[in-house]
Formats: sequence, C-alpha cells, structure tokens
Amino acid sequence: MSTGFQGKFHRQNMLSRFAKDLVRRSRSKCELCDKGSVKLEVYELLPLGEDPYVDGCVFICESCYKQITHPKKMVPSYWRCLNNALWSEVPAVQVLSVRMLRRLVTADQHWAEELLEHAYLEPDLEEWSLLAD
Repeated sequence: MSTGFQGKFHRQNMLSRFAKDLVRRSRSKCELCDKGSVKLEVYELLPLGEDPYVDGCVFICESCYKQITHPKKMVPSYWRCLNNALWSEVPAVQVLSVRMLRRLVTADQHWAEELLEHAYLEPDLEEWSLLAD
C-alpha cells in the first residue's frame, strides 16, 4: 500500500477529530457564508503543516468548498458573503476571505476590490494569506 494514501488517510482522520471544536466555534454554520442546516466540511488552509491543527482549518459548506477547490466554477455573486466573513474573529476565516477576495479581484469584481481595500489583517495573518494564493 502506498504511503501517500496512508498519509492522506491519517491526515483526514486527524482532521475529523477537530469536528467538535469546529462545530462549537462555527455554531454549526458555514464560517464563510453563514449557511445553517447544511453539511459542513473541514477545509484546511495552505500551507499545510506536518500535522493539522484546528486553528488552520475552517468549517465550510459544500457550496463554498466546491467553489474554493474548483476556481473555474466560482460564482462571483455568491461570495458577497465575504463582507461579513472578513471581519470574523477566527484568523483562518479572515485569511481565507482575503484569499477569495483576491481571486474575485482577478475576475474583475470591483466590489471585491473595494472590500479588499478596506480589509485589515494583522501582519502575521497578511503573510499567511500570501503563502498559498
């Protein structure tokens, strides 16, 4: 059996252990679009550390997950929810929001550019947001 598969399985198992913490933190809502009563998934922000950690993860709905992982299928109007997510108290949510806004700016979404101009991240979070755009 491939160690790559075993490594991926091990990482997914470790991420599933964060579920209770993420449910509590997110109040069972998508941390980006705030949808409730939907299936939520753990999304781990890049760059990945050797071991996953809860503060490097965001709990998001399937719609957000699909658009993040398949940028060509992104629906720009869907992401207006970032107006709220950007001001989250959760650093990983802030970083992911900024990354998504940057994608939207490259897709000529002027509202995203304006929102990004008003965004403020602490220097360490700004650096994190640039690591894996």
